[in-house]
Amino acid sequence: MKISAVLLMVGLMLTAVTGRAACTWPAWEQFKQNYISDQGRVIDPSDERKITTSEGQSYALFFALAANDPVMFDRLLRWTENNLAEGALKDHLPAWLWGKNDKDAWTVLDTNSASDADMWIVWSLLEAGRLWHKPAYTRLGEQLLKRVAKEEVINVPGLGFVLLPGRVGFNHAPDWRLNPSYLPPQVLQRMVRYRGPWSAMRAANQRLLLETAPKGFSPNWAEWTEGKGWQFTAEDVRHGSYDAIRVYLWVGMMADSDPQKARLLKAFQPMADMTLKQGLPPEKVDVQTGSVQGNGPVGFFAAMLPFLQDSEAREVLRQRVEQNFPQADAYYSYVLTLFGQGWDQKRFRFNSLGELIPSWGQVCASSH
Repeated sequence: MKISAVLLMVGLMLTAVTGRAACTWPAWEQFKQNYISDQGRVIDPSDERKITTSEGQSYALFFALAANDPVMFDRLLRWTENNLAEGALKDHLPAWLWGKNDKDAWTVLDTNSASDADMWIVWSLLEAGRLWHKPAYTRLGEQLLKRVAKEEVINVPGLGFVLLPGRVGFNHAPDWRLNPSYLPPQVLQRMVRYRGPWSAMRAANQRLLLETAPKGFSPNWAEWTEGKGWQFTAEDVRHGSYDAIRVYLWVGMMADSDPQKARLLKAFQPMADMTLKQGLPPEKVDVQTGSVQGNGPVGFFAAMLPFLQDSEAREVLRQRVEQNFPQADAYYSYVLTLFGQGWDQKRFRFNSLGELIPSWGQVCASSH
């Protein structure tokens, strides 16, 4: 009887250990090793200045939260606040670019903000506060959200309240330059419970996504001109690519119960069809003709995993991601892969309120 009890205890212990092991996120652990300094700085090694962007910091905050990694989350946050926000995120939007200048000094290289990063930082703070029961994170997220509303949101005539891509350089009234990939619908949905422009922004953001993709392909950038509507430069038309790939990723990761999702999936079906036809997502698309150029990198494969509704096509891409996994010199492909593959492996989900549904404490799927 005693031996049976011991064997039972050993079995339970092994189950607990293997459960935890199955719930680790190897790709995140490797990302930390390859791209994050001991101080909490996400380094893009593709630039000789060994740059850090507010985007990189914001994505890493998301992954740390999804991985239930509060130590790294706090380290990333402290580095971001101290180096990009003059020590106070409640008072300053983070500068978007940091690295080594021409005098060999490590410093802010561009003081302008990047609103996509700012919104992800807000979202991560609010969700970290909720899930980890950290009121200080919630307060800081709410303070930063007010700053975003004040400095990066504008009421565009004929369109409504929209998120400008940064604090300066995009408001040239009567022209405004916008980026469809900068505001994931689920991130915006998390903000609608707060006072401010957020609820009103849902309609304008949906118009930005739908109306700038006449052939079902999103552009990197688009301009709205008062009285004329959407305008595209030749560069915008030719290059639905490295920014735009995130549009399909965000849409694919939306909660199925979100009333906007079905319409977006239908509108972007040509991108799904093109990926099915080629077996790979294209690198660049002419958004007005639908003509494509090149094959996207592995991060593009991963970004399409949540978006594709065809299970066989998803399986093909799933295998190609595993066979061509990003190395230590491919920051952007790697973050796209963490988002797309992480979602595909059920490591996280978003609900219809824009909140995170983490897989903490569950035996996580390792591949499907």
